[in-house]
Amino acid sequence: MQPSLRAKITTVCAAKIAAKGEGVGVSFYAFFANRNDDPELLMEAAEWWIRQHRLDHFEKAVKIRAMVMAGL
Repeated sequence: MQPSLRAKITTVCAAKIAAKGEGVGVSFYAFFANRNDDPELLMEAAEWWIRQHRLDHFEKAVKIRAMVMAGL
């Protein structure tokens, strides 16, 4: 995973957890703007989320942050 995507995921998850608590869920779309301004990065996130880890559409932000920080 690109360092920029890893940093973005960690930052977004931390902000959502701070705002809504540890039970907040996220999808990989949470890391991108509503328009598709970086399709390669979006596809990298989708591949990591769906193909590599077979995650559900929504997962707990604490889980995703921990996975990214662990280098999974």
